[in-house]
Amino acid sequence: MIEFIYQTLAQFGFRHPLHPAITHIPMGMVMGGFLFALASFVLKKDELAKTAHYCYTLALIFVLPTMLLGYMDWQYKFDAEWNNLILAKIVLAFVFSGLLFGAFFVGKNNGVPIQKKLILYGICLAAATGLGFLGGEIQYG
Repeated sequence: MIEFIYQTLAQFGFRHPLHPAITHIPMGMVMGGFLFALASFVLKKDELAKTAHYCYTLALIFVLPTMLLGYMDWQYKFDAEWNNLILAKIVLAFVFSGLLFGAFFVGKNNGVPIQKKLILYGICLAAATGLGFLGGEIQYG
């Protein structure tokens, strides 16, 4: 099935990995959400905290397809070869998903102070940064 997808795309001239094309959605939303939450805290504007929540909601929606495409690329481009970086990336991806799930529910709750949301959003940002670093190490060495 995976082979079929990549071969079909290759017939149209697309021979690139699929994961990088979608990974910017959850990663960008986490970065933007953190910045909106920070602005909400500094400027004392609740509307910005709501925007941060929407960013984390979109990140949560796209994290599973991103993980799936990462798995497919690993199967196809790297022949499913295990190494410590792949293992670390898979573990961190599941941790990141759990953090996003938590951030979604914490962000939805208006009773949680923005300072606590900001801490969780910062942890999500650190996990996203770690995933990006691991991806770069896997791809470029």
